[in-house]
Amino acid sequence: ERQLVASGTCVVHTANMEQTEKAYQKQQAVFQNKKRLPGQAPKKEQRYVRSVGLGFKTPRDAIEGTYIDKKCPFTGNVSIRGRILSGVVAKLKMKRTIVIRRDYLHYIKKYNRYEKRHKTMSVHCSPCFRDLALGDTVVVGQCRPISKTVRFNVLKVIKSTSAKKQFKKF
Repeated sequence: ERQLVASGTCVVHTANMEQTEKAYQKQQAVFQNKKRLPGQAPKKEQRYVRSVGLGFKTPRDAIEGTYIDKKCPFTGNVSIRGRILSGVVAKLKMKRTIVIRRDYLHYIKKYNRYEKRHKTMSVHCSPCFRDLALGDTVVVGQCRPISKTVRFNVLKVIKSTSAKKQFKKF
């Protein structure tokens, strides 16, 4: 059952919430202590989900999932603004954070040629992107600083055909 919230782009969805941390996890936008009428069955918990805009679809796992992530652009308190970039997943060793590699060409005027260069960046990855693997291409959007090194959020995952490391773009 879905309910449309005043802004028009936000959706509250009923679901059970996961509790995996020591502190009680809840979504900031959902009030959980609604008065119950006698004789009525207790309602399921509600879920806050929104669209980030810019033509990106909200993943099915964000709508139907039970995870709680305050840094998720679909279910949390983070807005996407600024740059939209793409890169290849390089590391998956952190919790809810991935490292992507961005390859580019740098022009050397003296030799009239280009050289290959790369940059790595830490990106927050929401739990709604569960089937992420090394070598996948991700589209990331800029947001407010989430931590010391994280300023981008995963918006879309494009599965790779091969898991082999290579310089794909060129």
